[in-house]
Amino acid sequence: MAFPERFSNLPEYAFPRLRTLLDQHAPGGDPIAMTIGEPKHPMPEFVGPVLAESLQGFGVYPPNEGTPELLAAIGGWIARRYRVTVGPERLMVLNGTREGLFNAALALVPEEKRGRRPVVLMPNPFYQVYAMAALALGAEPVYVPALASTGFLPDYAGLPAEILERTALAYLCSPANPQGAVASRDYWAGLMALAEQHDFRIFADECYSEIWRTAPPVGALEVADATGADPERVFAFHSLSKRSNLPGLRSGFVAGGAGGIARIRQLRAFAGAPLPLPVQRVSERAWADEAHVEANRVLYQEKFRIADQVFSGMQGYMGPEGGFFLWLPVPDGEAAALHLWRTTGVRVLPGAYLARDVGGENPGKGYIRVAMVAPKDDMQCGLIRLRDCLYG
Repeated sequence: MAFPERFSNLPEYAFPRLRTLLDQHAPGGDPIAMTIGEPKHPMPEFVGPVLAESLQGFGVYPPNEGTPELLAAIGGWIARRYRVTVGPERLMVLNGTREGLFNAALALVPEEKRGRRPVVLMPNPFYQVYAMAALALGAEPVYVPALASTGFLPDYAGLPAEILERTALAYLCSPANPQGAVASRDYWAGLMALAEQHDFRIFADECYSEIWRTAPPVGALEVADATGADPERVFAFHSLSKRSNLPGLRSGFVAGGAGGIARIRQLRAFAGAPLPLPVQRVSERAWADEAHVEANRVLYQEKFRIADQVFSGMQGYMGPEGGFFLWLPVPDGEAAALHLWRTTGVRVLPGAYLARDVGGENPGKGYIRVAMVAPKDDMQCGLIRLRDCLYG
């Protein structure tokens, strides 16, 4: 029996790959997991009561695009956060951003660009669903290094004209996973001008936008609105997973042009699964409330300060501007992760597992990704063990 070849050269996913690397070895101390970006701060107190009040909703099919109340709550949040008016026809509720970042590409990327195979641009390292979307489409994924020399953001404008002319879609994550870099207003405006010049769409993955160090990250929607960009060029993806410590709720949204959203909704109607109604009710309440978000952000800002203290004076250390990962330089990420586990019991992710080799080079090889999601004392203990083991 035959299988499709378009996924045949995929590497093993990052976390099974990590288990293969580490699990045959005993930990060198009490284990502390700092690998996966699964928030551990308390979820909002209203989740249980709202869910209990909405249980009857499991007995009906939920609306595909989202309830009017949820779409209104999302639109209200966008207006407060970005000072942009986005009507319900420009919104679509998602089962988390991963589903949306994949399916929106299926809905919006054409089979050809100027009679040739389309290109999908993505930073390298990157959230792995970007590549899966490109391969599912039959598009050519182009991995653009996001290095210290480029501010840990991809230099799309520096690509050859032949690539840009075939580009149908560019992904950008800000704050970036894994590096925590934040795209400036000028960066976004430049990318939108490039998209206009070469006629491609931008998918702004902004699921870490509410975890920041000193100032709220600029959003793609607000820059698009301020510069007069075509709404059909810019689609922004947000989630409650990090913002509200609700990764298991699997609730997010995409905002963009009405024409593109209509196509995303149509695909969902045929091949997707809408959010259960009780989940939509909890989501409605979460998008309408900022108090729990502010409290959550204070906890992360304290973790930023702890990390800065632990790694004070360490050459190459750069604390993140947003998100909750540290991107720490090492000679070799795999060797460092294995040595750290066997010596201390601290578990981190080799940076190479989040990137692809291009021309024999992997831009993540010389890094480890460290998730600062554990309780504060555990996190601090893990960072000290890590520092003393790898940099002492």
